[in-house]
Amino acid sequence: MADTETFRTEVRTWLESNCPASMRTPASEEEVVWGGRNQKFVNPDSKVWLERMAGKGWTAPTWPKAYGGGGLSNAEAIVLDQEMKRINARAPLSSFGVWMLGPVLLEYASEDQKKRFLPDIVHGRTRWCQGYSEPGAGSDLASLQTKCEDKGDHWLINGSKIWTSYANYADWIFCLVRTDFSKKHEGISFVLFDMTSPGVETRPILLISGSSPFCETFFTDVKAPKDQMVGVPGKGWDIAKRLLQYERQNISATGFGSERGSGPTLADIAKKYIGVKDGVIADGDLRSRITKSMMYEQAFALTIQRNTEMAKAGADVGPATSIVKYAAAKMNQTKTELQVEAMGSQGLGWEGEGFRPQEIMSTRAMLRAKGNSIEGGTSEVNLNVVAKRVLGLRDHQ
Repeated sequence: MADTETFRTEVRTWLESNCPASMRTPASEEEVVWGGRNQKFVNPDSKVWLERMAGKGWTAPTWPKAYGGGGLSNAEAIVLDQEMKRINARAPLSSFGVWMLGPVLLEYASEDQKKRFLPDIVHGRTRWCQGYSEPGAGSDLASLQTKCEDKGDHWLINGSKIWTSYANYADWIFCLVRTDFSKKHEGISFVLFDMTSPGVETRPILLISGSSPFCETFFTDVKAPKDQMVGVPGKGWDIAKRLLQYERQNISATGFGSERGSGPTLADIAKKYIGVKDGVIADGDLRSRITKSMMYEQAFALTIQRNTEMAKAGADVGPATSIVKYAAAKMNQTKTELQVEAMGSQGLGWEGEGFRPQEIMSTRAMLRAKGNSIEGGTSEVNLNVVAKRVLGLRDHQ
């Protein structure tokens, strides 16, 4: 306990000295740092903050120091998170490499692969995207057909992926491919390759919210070096399942992309637009629903914290990630709908001088949230996982 408190004092002192003042405020969408070869820092302090945190290994605090991580214990990592929240510090790096790829590389990759890829993830030098879903293999991911042939000195990849988040900005992709068509799950492999490789094409998919984080991605005779397959051919499904656990856990924990210190609460917004009576939101019905939403969010945050600590202690929380993924999707959809409702007609803006930026963002966030029940595994699929693997229910005969 004494060692933890000593570490807390050290962290607090370091953060006070090294976290720029502008990094203690909510980040706009343009300011979020994804890293990569083409990262543009809208705020120069974002670059300073990333470099300082990455220099400590604190963008991936529990990863081994040998691979660029912070080498912190689970208890120390919790302290770091608490102290960052205390000053409303922004996350220095938003990275699929940190959230999803890195943990499975630590578990499944060769030593050479770990030393090659992990430090660049920690320092934000490489931006990754995920090549999983295909036009005919979404919920039934194991039906994927992207072909990967052994050509002796390289792999030859042909096929396509869909809903590839930010593929048009990514430097590299971690991709599920089929190396054996005679088997379903056992024929899948996990390969890494550069998105600038000849034969890679991305096409953004326009969403109802007006933005295009998702892409169609096409591979035509793409060559990948033999040493960029993680694990052995045909064993990629084990890696895929493990990575999906990290994806669902982190989608849930981050509130579908919400930024630390994200400004006024739902109650604050309602008070501003609805008005206040006797110190509370004037509309009793809306007040009740907002209160339930905030209580749910707090309980959810505690559940995430418990699951995270259990996972770090070595417990198997795999099926539980399906529970929190489903709950997070519903929670975020409800929250964004309540926010738009509280704003009244001002929550219906798309563009124009009659609407504040926050109002337009709320409208788009509400529409964007509709995809929460699809990404990272549909709500229906996650409920099936909960029924079978958590509740132990049998298929109806």
